[in-house]
Amino acid sequence: MDLTLPSLESASLSCRCIWVNGPHRAYDRLKLHLPKKFCQLPYFPFAADFPEYSSKDQFISYLESYAEHFYINPQFNESVQSAKFDETSDLWKVNSVSANGTTEYICLWIIVATGKNAEPVVPTFTGIRDFGGDVIHASNYRSGEKYRGKRVLVVGCGNSGMEISLDLCHHHAMPVMVVRSSVHVLPKSVLGKFTFDLAMSLGKWLPLCLVDWSLVLVAKVMLGKTEKYGLRRPSGGPLQLKNSKGKTPVLDLGTFKRIRSGEVKVVADIKHFSRGKVELVSGETLDIDSVVLATGYRSNVPSWLKGSEFFWNNGFPEAPPPDRWKGKDGLYAVGFSRRGLSGVAKDAVEVANDIGAIWREETLQRKHYDACHRRRISQQLSPLPRKIPNSICRRSFVEEEEA
Repeated sequence: MDLTLPSLESASLSCRCIWVNGPHRAYDRLKLHLPKKFCQLPYFPFAADFPEYSSKDQFISYLESYAEHFYINPQFNESVQSAKFDETSDLWKVNSVSANGTTEYICLWIIVATGKNAEPVVPTFTGIRDFGGDVIHASNYRSGEKYRGKRVLVVGCGNSGMEISLDLCHHHAMPVMVVRSSVHVLPKSVLGKFTFDLAMSLGKWLPLCLVDWSLVLVAKVMLGKTEKYGLRRPSGGPLQLKNSKGKTPVLDLGTFKRIRSGEVKVVADIKHFSRGKVELVSGETLDIDSVVLATGYRSNVPSWLKGSEFFWNNGFPEAPPPDRWKGKDGLYAVGFSRRGLSGVAKDAVEVANDIGAIWREETLQRKHYDACHRRRISQQLSPLPRKIPNSICRRSFVEEEEA
């Protein structure tokens, strides 16, 4: 991929970054759930001494090294308030706010790479205001140390809910996990081969339905009947559900063993809360001290992207996969294909190639353009590689007010 772009800042704007609050946005024991070869970025592989499943600190170090190596300088700790295409100038105008004030970015293209997990989903429960104990979302969970000896209700049985329940066990808490829907639980590895690696290998030779059948069979052999312990398997296969609904199967890191031993109690959905208690739909009432909502995340694109019909109200592009990466007027999307990291990688290559092709074509035609052409702003720029002046691509309203 050979691209010559004006600058990262003028080419795209990452509206929310996973580093907004640094490494403190993830719980302490967090590790990658996929082997490192599936998580590394282009042209910059993981160091040989990195473990197969990198910790959050190791992965953050890797991202920092990647940014330094390729001279990438993102703007951190900024919250995008709005982004809208200006038909008069044929440019995108993006307004953000930070501790330093309000900033306006003006750019030719905008790449929405906020993904489907941009903000926490916090459901409402009857009586939760009367509960009286600590209630947090999994995004604010750090360690089970503060819950030592306490009865903790973990709402949700995805990868976060499972791993938080395991962490609570390690810190001698008493977790109760609320399972509100069916879930595929898969072993982390099979005969020394990582499950995801196995799925990718089978996918080269078998149709998706047979790969799913194989994964479910392996899970039944290695884990037994999960339904016996309150974990119902969906009717659809794990990969089919991942592709169609974005529902990721759970990779068991040891939680299921704790469930079988009774250290993690699995219960049905919640009916309502009362002071220090929760009543379940089964009629059972439990005494609990704290609640951790492992209830997932959602896209926040509709809250800040204005005047575009490319995204539905649910925060996903309206075009079906695999065409969800390109909109109109220089709008692109990466990470909304619901196909995991492989989908993100494919989107990124498509977007980069498309912008590169447009840039090269416009560069060749630039000398023929009239001064009043819709891209007249490019006439003011120096020869490639170029960078849009700060006075054009970024304007700080704080500085203007002070002036």
